[in-house]
Amino acid sequence: MLKKFSLVLLAVVVFSSLSWAQQSEVETQELVECPTAGLLPRGSFALDLRVFSEGGILAGVDVGLTDSFLVGLCFGGTQIIGDSPVVWNPTVGVAVKIRLLDEGRIYPAVAVGFDSQGFGKYHKELKRYSTKSKGFYLALSKGYSFLGPFGLHAGVNYSLEKGDEDKDISGYFGLDKHLGTDLVVVAEYDLARNDNGLKALGSGGGYLNAGLRWTFASRLNLELDIKDLLRNAKGSSKPNRELRVSYLEYF
Repeated sequence: MLKKFSLVLLAVVVFSSLSWAQQSEVETQELVECPTAGLLPRGSFALDLRVFSEGGILAGVDVGLTDSFLVGLCFGGTQIIGDSPVVWNPTVGVAVKIRLLDEGRIYPAVAVGFDSQGFGKYHKELKRYSTKSKGFYLALSKGYSFLGPFGLHAGVNYSLEKGDEDKDISGYFGLDKHLGTDLVVVAEYDLARNDNGLKALGSGGGYLNAGLRWTFASRLNLELDIKDLLRNAKGSSKPNRELRVSYLEYF
């Protein structure tokens, strides 16, 4: 399945070189879990809510202080939905992103950042989330036009979640493709090179995630994500479904 995904992505890269498109006003900041080089417009903020397995909720806010500088905070936990005792995340997640280079006709946009928030359940004994936070990262993004706008994204990252004794540098790549004016398909492959050790929660195959994003109303997005399509997580028998809602507003 990974080989098929790589071939599809390669085909998109080849065809995308036929044309180049200007960036839209609101850029893609994340695919499913992986950050891009996109940022929020100056003087805007985005509210984000994710609902995931085990009654989990993760809520956050990102603020575009300038066109090249973003900060964010988020917090959540598991068993928030249901009748079991709530298990809160140990800390508030912090995000910072700075764009070093704006996208040009030939070269991609380049951004560096830090994100301490992982995804899924927090495993106290390993001091990590089911999917590790990206930690420090470098992201590249390039927009094209082929049967409508789409973008290609890639990055390298170093997570500070090292309680499982896996300190490797990792990386990821992915794309977002517009289908008309209201729908966007997003897909990513996280290499998860920092999640394949003896105490790892992953099996070494990486995480393939995909999602469908719908602009339900002006600046309001609803998204359904399917995570771990390769069933890389140990003990996983099927992919995970998650719901995400985001809203953009200006000060």
